[in-house]
Amino acid sequence: MKSRARRQSEKIIFITGTDTGVGKTIFTGMLVHYLRQQGVHALAMKPFCSGRRGDVKLLRAMQDAELTEEEINPFYFPKPVAPLVDARRTKRVISLAQVIRKIKKLAARCECLLIEGSGGLLVPLGEKYMVSDVIKRLDCEVIVVARNQLGTINHTLLTVNALKRFGVKNIAVALVGTSKKDASVEKNGALLREFLGGIAVREVTFLGKKANEIGVLKKSVKKMKKTLAGFCH
Repeated sequence: MKSRARRQSEKIIFITGTDTGVGKTIFTGMLVHYLRQQGVHALAMKPFCSGRRGDVKLLRAMQDAELTEEEINPFYFPKPVAPLVDARRTKRVISLAQVIRKIKKLAARCECLLIEGSGGLLVPLGEKYMVSDVIKRLDCEVIVVARNQLGTINHTLLTVNALKRFGVKNIAVALVGTSKKDASVEKNGALLREFLGGIAVREVTFLGKKANEIGVLKKSVKKMKKTLAGFCH
C-alpha cells in the first residue's frame, strides 16, 4: 500500500479556463495560498506563459517564493500569442514529454500541485498537442474558471463537455465575478448547476480592481475561505 505522503505527492489539480483573461491566475494564487495556510504543502506552476510574466510573479509571491520563476514557468515566450506560434517563430521545439517531466518533477516535491493552464482547453502549446493533451496525460482533477457574465453558460458547458469527452471525471467550476455586472449574473450559477448535474459550481465574488496586488489577494483569501475549501477534497 502506498504511504499517505506518497498519495498526497501525486495530487495534481489543473486549472483551465473558458477563455484567456477569465481570472485563472488570481484563482490559482488564492487556492495555493489557502492550501498552504491550512498546512498543506502546496505549490503552483504555470508551465507556459506568453507576453508579460506578471502572472508568474504573482504565483511566486502567493507560495512564499518557494520556487524560482523558472521553476514556476519553465516555458516562456515573450510574444503575447499562443505558445506554438512563438515557438515556430523562434524555431523552438518543446515536446509533450518535456512538459510532463517538468510537471511531475514539481509534483514530487509537494502534497498538492496546482497547474495554471494557458487560455482554454484547445490552445496549441507545441507541435501536435494542446492544453487538453497535457490534462489527459496527467489524469488529474480539473477546475474550470469562467467569467460570471453573459455568454458564460455556452462557454462553460462547451469546456466541461469537452473535458468529459477527454475522460476527465473529477471536474469543478469556479464562476468568477467581474466589475461589469449584467442581467445574467444572478442566474448563471443556478443554470450551470442545473445543466451540469453533479458537477460543483462555486461562485467567487469580484475581488476589486486591485485584486492582483499581493496584499489585497491574501486578504481576499480570508474572506473566501469557505468557497476555496469547497475546491479542496
